[in-house]
This record gives sequence, structure tokens and C-alpha cells, in this order.
Amino acid sequence: KWVNREISNFDYLIQLNTMAGRTYNDLAQYPVFPWILRDYTSEELDLNNPAVFRDLSKPIGVVNEKNAKTVKEKYENFEDPLGMIDKFHYGTHYSNAAGVMHYLIRVEPFTTLHIQLQSGRFDCADRQFHSIPATWQALMDNPNDVKELIPEFFYFPEFLENQNGFNLGQLQMSKEVVNDVVLPKWAHSPEDFIYKHRKALESEYVSAHLHEWIDLIFGYKQRGPAAVEALNVFYYCTYEGAVDLDALTDEKERKALEGMINNFGQTPCQL
Repeated sequence: KWVNREISNFDYLIQLNTMAGRTYNDLAQYPVFPWILRDYTSEELDLNNPAVFRDLSKPIGVVNEKNAKTVKEKYENFEDPLGMIDKFHYGTHYSNAAGVMHYLIRVEPFTTLHIQLQSGRFDCADRQFHSIPATWQALMDNPNDVKELIPEFFYFPEFLENQNGFNLGQLQMSKEVVNDVVLPKWAHSPEDFIYKHRKALESEYVSAHLHEWIDLIFGYKQRGPAAVEALNVFYYCTYEGAVDLDALTDEKERKALEGMINNFGQTPCQL
């Protein structure tokens, strides 16, 4: 159906997420969507220009070419003295519970969940999700930040507004108060952002390249030699079947490992 253009890119991604065990009912395995644009500064968004789109064939951590060397070296130089932990490119993950709460902090029940995670208060303002252009810039500058998006970026304008008037603090450097999310210049309102962002998702360019990202997240570049070559290897615990929890007899060890898997991020089932 997708190949014949009978279902949208959005629908296709939701269905793949569902087949790979992702669900809105589990923050640790929330549906994962790609960053699809890289132009968050122009006054107008030109969807006919391929240069405004992110390279979907690369993991988000190395979309910026200059991060690739660091990521590669980290993998090649990693050695676990106990021989238990396999080499990996990224010590963090593109989809985890804290990341979902990070994006949805202005909307309940995620606000309360975030506060619980941060021991009863909001995290410091500089770490909050306060600007889409700044979030993208941070991804480009920092190979350790590899968050992809959640489906809400394509249909739910409310999460970009601080409608509940939460006091999210102010940024240290600029003293700017964190309130509604700062939008790209080309978006005139949260609704306008969602409309254009969804249009970008369904654009000709993304339709032609979406399968490259799907290979990385759900497909053959998710593990094995193809993943190594694509600079797409994550910490061993994130993969399905990497740890046999039932074989662990030590209750404490098992709990610790379960907690880690839940909080750290999980790679979807390979389709």
C-alpha cells in the first residue's frame, strides 16, 4: 500500500512502529519518528529544495559529517575488560522515556512524570525543550545527543504551547524565560509549524528517501556488520534478546538491568 501511495508516510511509520512493538502505552517503547528537516532558520520553507531536508540515510548522530570521526573512533577504541559489553557508537539512545517527557513536558500527564523523574521539581531550564531550532543545533554539535522525534511533531500543536502556565525557569545565559516552544522562523504559530512539518513529511523528497531511515531503525542496518558500517550501533542492552533476564538468579542484578533497559532506551524489534 505504501509503495503504491495508498497510505501516507505518517500512516506507514505508525504501522511499522506498531509491528516493532512500539506503543503510546509504554514510554520506554514510544513510537519513534525521524527528524526530516534541517532548515530551521529560513524565513520561508521551500519543500522543493532537497537542501532543506535531513539526510535520512544516516543516523541522527552523524548527520553532521564532522561528528562521524568521533563516533567511529569511540567504537574502534572501546574495549570492555570483562568482555561482556560489545563495541558501540552511541552510549545514549534515539528513543527513551526521558526523551518523550522532554518533548511533552508542557502537557499532562507528562509534566507530572517529568517532575517525578527529576525528584519532585522541573529540571533546570537550560536542559528543557524550549526551542526547535536550538534542539536541532544541539544535535548537530553534539554526537552524544541522538534524540529522534515523536509522532506528536506531526499532528499535535498543543505540546508546543505552555497552556498550563508552568514555571519552567529561565535560561542562564540569555535570562530568557522558558515558556512556549520557540518555533523555526518559517512557522507563524504552532498550528502553522505542524501543518508545514506534516507537509514536509509527505513531500516527494521524504517519500523517496524514507526507506533509508527505516532500514536504520527497523531494518537490516539495525544490527550486524551493516549497522557497524552505517555508524548505527547502540549500547548492547538496547537490543531485543541481548539480555536473558529470566536467566538472572540475583534479584538485585535483574532489577538493576530491567531499570536500565526501561530508562535507557530500546531499539525496536527488527522487522
